[in-house]
Amino acid sequence: MPKVDDAHFAARRRQILDAAAACFAREGFHRTTMQDIVRESKISAGLIYRYFTGKDDMIAAIAAEWHERRTAMLGDDPAAGYLDVLRRVGDPATRAELQLAVQVWAESVRSPAVRAMSRANVDRPVAAVAPLLAGASADPASLARVFIAIYQGLVLQTLWDDDLDHTAFVRAVATLLPDPAEPGRGADQE
Repeated sequence: MPKVDDAHFAARRRQILDAAAACFAREGFHRTTMQDIVRESKISAGLIYRYFTGKDDMIAAIAAEWHERRTAMLGDDPAAGYLDVLRRVGDPATRAELQLAVQVWAESVRSPAVRAMSRANVDRPVAAVAPLLAGASADPASLARVFIAIYQGLVLQTLWDDDLDHTAFVRAVATLLPDPAEPGRGADQE
């Protein structure tokens, strides 16, 4: 059997994950069959199983990538990065990704592996952002979780309400963030 180079391996893996993500966003994790993913990816089932052990493995890989992208978007200025993440929710091109996000959150209730990964992908940003909120009168880690909940709520509201004004939403959230020009100014202080 010929050895597959890293670029080919990565491209094939990406093809499978993109197909799985499209199926999961469209039909949900439990209604999507491996045959659906085979059809969408145009790759044989045998080959797919060389890359992934099954749907749960694909779900975990998709969720890990999704959280890595969100973390990378925070960049060097977490407050500005956070607002960029919120703005991206309003981009119509992200709708399938948002549907997939909700599927991952729902799956985290059922699957201990997805729950552990989802928890880690909340705990890491909380640990990173909490020190930036140290001047707030509220517990910084709890306040960081409030901002995560705002993001999650915006995702749900975006999927429920086609008329949601994302610009106004992001502007309102910006008023809650600490002002980096005023050290020690907390999100709940004027």
